[in-house]
Amino acid sequence: MIFKSSTPKQNTPKCCEKSNKKDYIFITLLITISLFYIYSYFFNDIINIPYINKISLEIFNLINIMWYGILIGILMISILSKIPKEFISSLLGTNSGIKGILRATIAGVLLDLCSHGILMIGAKFYQKGASIGQVMAFLIASPWNSFSLTIILISLIGLFYTLLFIVLSMIIAIITGIIFDKLVQKNILPSNNNQIILDKNFNFKTEAKKSIKNIDYNIIFFKTMLINGLKDSKIVIKWLLIGVIIASLIKTFISTQYFSNYLGPTIIGLIITMFFATILEICSEGSAPIGADILNRAKAPGNSFAFLMGGVSTDYTEIAILKNTTKSLKIALFLPLITLPQIILLGYIINII
Repeated sequence: MIFKSSTPKQNTPKCCEKSNKKDYIFITLLITISLFYIYSYFFNDIINIPYINKISLEIFNLINIMWYGILIGILMISILSKIPKEFISSLLGTNSGIKGILRATIAGVLLDLCSHGILMIGAKFYQKGASIGQVMAFLIASPWNSFSLTIILISLIGLFYTLLFIVLSMIIAIITGIIFDKLVQKNILPSNNNQIILDKNFNFKTEAKKSIKNIDYNIIFFKTMLINGLKDSKIVIKWLLIGVIIASLIKTFISTQYFSNYLGPTIIGLIITMFFATILEICSEGSAPIGADILNRAKAPGNSFAFLMGGVSTDYTEIAILKNTTKSLKIALFLPLITLPQIILLGYIINII
């Protein structure tokens, strides 16, 4: 395999570096979440401590919704850890541009994962050499566009609005990806130091066949792959656990029905919707019923779209993970800066048509 790499060893992202130090924050979060989950499973029907019962139930429900997305995300990262950068770059496109962004957008729509699993894959794509525009397009297009959740949305809001929301989310993803790559080209945002330049003689199919033939599929191979996936997923899972706790507290002390009544198809309703989409940290499966409720009860399809998309673009877990992955707070903060105006404009248009 012939390729040139522009990634110096010292630029390896900190979140991927090997460390023997114990992450006490992660351990504390894991124990806390586990205790609340166990409490809800065994004692919620026996012991009545109102707020504790409610918080533990919300954590229990969120974990039950999220676990498969996280598990699949870890498995996908495990597989990606064994795939050389040049293969990822070849699939997504080695150069920033519309073709690479389109590929990333389509990949995001087709990949059947919730937002929490998508975050892990998006971070890994960046570490494998994808442009920041491709990563953004992938993240924006993905979370609630999975096949399984699409079926759920159709049952909740109908085929028309489901397809409309998917198309509009893809448009936002493509536009955002193009803008991010343009900002990198103008040196307003830092480029991805993990990018590699493929040799002109590199052929994906030929090299893939060679690599597959040379792999020794034994227990050590699969064990190493899984261990790498778990290590690479740790930083993402830590932020997800923080998000679970925050979301559970919000859902405990702020009634969904209470704020749904104020989310009508008006400018004020749209602003309030975006506010709650920003502070309410829930996975894509959790946001779908609330978004459907806004459409069906508040009669505000634009607000429903804004809520679903706003949760993606203003998700503080996602912003924190982007900051950790790219080592740039500027890149992370540009996500809501670029996407929110598009979301609000499209939400307003949907409401008035």
